[in-house]
Amino acid sequence: MASGSHKQPAVLLLGPTGSGKTPLGNLLEARGLWGRRCVHFDFGENLRRIVAVGRPDGYVARRDIEFLKDVLGSGALLEDEHFPLAERILRRFLVQRQVDAAAFVVLNGLPRHVGQASALGAILDVQTAIYLHCSPETVLARIRTNVGGDRAGRADDDLAAVQRKLATFCERTQPLLDHYRRRNVRIETIEVTADMTAEQMWDVLERHPEPRTPNPPDRPRPFTQPPAGW
Repeated sequence: MASGSHKQPAVLLLGPTGSGKTPLGNLLEARGLWGRRCVHFDFGENLRRIVAVGRPDGYVARRDIEFLKDVLGSGALLEDEHFPLAERILRRFLVQRQVDAAAFVVLNGLPRHVGQASALGAILDVQTAIYLHCSPETVLARIRTNVGGDRAGRADDDLAAVQRKLATFCERTQPLLDHYRRRNVRIETIEVTADMTAEQMWDVLERHPEPRTPNPPDRPRPFTQPPAGW
């Protein structure tokens, strides 16, 4: 268990595009995890909603909305200097959803690199990272069949865009596993198959009770770069 129990407890979903993070996050919100209420913070969905509404409020200004339009259009990550904006979006969500101290915040899409994780540690206590291990071939199969039911209308699921996102995951996001492991945060790895559903992932998690001791020394299998010509 990580230190900082006075902070809002959180569970982090980690995995490449198409691995099932959003369907699992939605199911965790509906069913809870290990007897706790869960609130799913889908960072990408929050960004899309803010841009779609296009109205400044006490957390985002007009210039923030214009900046987020560019981020969504390019698929770029928010870098360390942009974390204050990410923090305001997170705090906006926590206030709007009236998240109590006993609930897990299920993080999906934030943090996406170690710099964000370090800054986020001042706000949330990430107690478990759920790693959805999924090969590039499996990612492609899951996106093609929309097994998670969350890909309809996605304009960024063409092969070139998926390859870019997989490369970014390998280079920037996957190092979060070692970052949290060094902090004694439990890593729960789920081996995701082409037809695995969120319900099956939830069943895997429920078979492993909420941890009360640090991680064993084993390490999860890393995600690999997509093969050339994939």
